Amino acid sequence: MKISKIYLVVLVLLPFTINAQPAYQLGSNVVGFGLGVGGNFGLSSSYQSAPAINFQYEHGLKQIGPGVLSLGAYLGFKKYSYSSSLFGYTYSQDWKYTILGVRGAWHLQELKGVNLDKIDTYGGVMLSYNLLNYTYSDNDPSSTNYFIGDSYGSNVCITPFLGARYFFTNNFAGMVEFGYGMSYMNIGLAYKF
Repeated sequence: MKISKIYLVVLVLLPFTINAQPAYQLGSNVVGFGLGVGGNFGLSSSYQSAPAINFQYEHGLKQIGPGVLSLGAYLGFKKYSYSSSLFGYTYSQDWKYTILGVRGAWHLQELKGVNLDKIDTYGGVMLSYNLLNYTYSDNDPSSTNYFIGDSYGSNVCITPFLGARYFFTNNFAGMVEFGYGMSYMNIGLAYKF
């Protein structure tokens, strides 16, 4: 009778002991896709904005304390538009950004009293080049194209971010990131291999 109770306890606890490794480990590779909201690259909030689209890759490089340092790449796209009418003529402007970045992050693996086998929490910094494709058009025959020399150009940027991934399986996760840059909040999916 006592032996059957021991087997029952072992069977109940076995799944927890097998999957007790951190969600993000040294050597982990993660690719992700996200949609971002917010952010304005210095443009007025009155401009129309499409959600940002981004793709990410990272690799766990080095164990540092209770976490892993990762290095990765980032590719993102963001578009802003503005149009107005004056004296019967219409004016429109478009800002299309392509963001190429290198990201470094630190992923927490251990937190006393918290099981991190399904959760990857991290924070880091991205160095990016924001490449702008700017267009201006109007139907005013006497236009001098006032906005052709627009002040919002391509630039280099350093942006901090904080994020978390929740792994539904050993490989697939939902993710959310907060930062200051292309988007204030990014929601998406990730795959670990």
